[in-house]
Amino acid sequence: MTLPELAEAPLRADRRFLLPGDPGFDAAATPWNLAVRQTPAAVAIPRSVEDVVDVVRIASAHGLRIAPQSTGHSAATIAPGDLERAVLLRLHELSGVTVDRDASTARVLGGTLWRDVLAAVAPLGFTALHGSAGDVAVTGYMLGGGLSFYGRRHGLAAHTVRAFDVVTAGGELVRADADHHPSLYWALKGGGGGLGVVVGMEIALLPVTDVVGGMMLWDLDRAPEVLRAWRDWTVSAPESATTSLRFMRFPPLPQLPAFLSGRRVVIVDGAVLEADDRAAAILEPLRALTPELDTFARIPARALLDVHMDPPGPTPALGDHAVLDELPDAAIDALLEVAGPRADVPLMVAELRHLGGQLAVPRHAAMSAVQGEYAVLAIAAVPDPAMASSALALTASVVDAVRPWAGARPFFNFAERPTDPAAMHAPDTWERLRRVRAMYDPLRMFVGAHPLRAPEMS
Repeated sequence: MTLPELAEAPLRADRRFLLPGDPGFDAAATPWNLAVRQTPAAVAIPRSVEDVVDVVRIASAHGLRIAPQSTGHSAATIAPGDLERAVLLRLHELSGVTVDRDASTARVLGGTLWRDVLAAVAPLGFTALHGSAGDVAVTGYMLGGGLSFYGRRHGLAAHTVRAFDVVTAGGELVRADADHHPSLYWALKGGGGGLGVVVGMEIALLPVTDVVGGMMLWDLDRAPEVLRAWRDWTVSAPESATTSLRFMRFPPLPQLPAFLSGRRVVIVDGAVLEADDRAAAILEPLRALTPELDTFARIPARALLDVHMDPPGPTPALGDHAVLDELPDAAIDALLEVAGPRADVPLMVAELRHLGGQLAVPRHAAMSAVQGEYAVLAIAAVPDPAMASSALALTASVVDAVRPWAGARPFFNFAERPTDPAAMHAPDTWERLRRVRAMYDPLRMFVGAHPLRAPEMS
């Protein structure tokens, strides 16, 4: 950690900043992903948009960078060394949701979590293209594209953003939409961070109050049969069905439900946006596999956040991913070899998410669409820092096993380790993103996951 000598006194005198050694600094610098240790030069916790503007201006005046972060789910993707002369801008206190019922939109402040959005919109008859976990912040999710259990019917969540409120590197608050700062608006829709501090956004809502959602569970010994059947089912599944399949290994913990504690299981979960009888017909081929547990039913849309059983709080974990063009039998065999029932591994999760449908339809955005048919995500718990290297090797082995079928570009939200952002975009998109970065942050003041590089900084 390094802090310019001239900056220390004014920052220490400002209650919005915490410096190393201050009470609360370590807690404020700790991200949601507890496997990552962050060592910024300072931490700032703004409680208003005005605070954000002030912090950016102060940091700029003292030669410091700014690393906006709401929760820190993607903390592992920040380039090594980028935080050493940066103020970590924790936005969790900048939270709130205002719903415009007539316009079917919501204004969401920059640090707001998805569970708070649904708590605000559900009583009014709406939902949104949220992710699978309620404690993920809306901003980071949208900047990375946003993959929802509504995705195959409605596309990427980033495409539902109508406007961003952004504090630029010059400390100016601007509104980026189709008519104002259109290049910035385009770039923020799936282009990642590093372009400014998103302090708010306006998102379109779905007039949906309930959905058919849930999970089916089998013992992991049935993984070869279930995985092939699910793959065959996805080939003809309608766009209304968005599902994932996971191999999961749980430790024997008393706080886990009995059907999970100490178990190795295969789970299919997701949502089917159809009437009950039509949804039942769509799900019938999976039910024919006689799952041990089947919770698919009509549920309040808000309850879809609980279906995927993501960790309810900060967790130490590392992961890897790839996007597959196809899932032939050879790919299934390769995945089963490294993560199936015969694999003697402590791997926590090996997941496949079904893509396609409207996710593959191009829109005007930095992340125009998601190519490929399946995303593969491997995540390993890291309860002890000494286990980090083995966790990285383990998750890499899962992804490497299916890499021969990974012709599609990586997906920003799933990139759990530092990844060349140029690989995530088409060449013309990547060059345009770099030009936008050069326009709005030519001195690379902002630190983001998978950092953009302005053309003159190459």
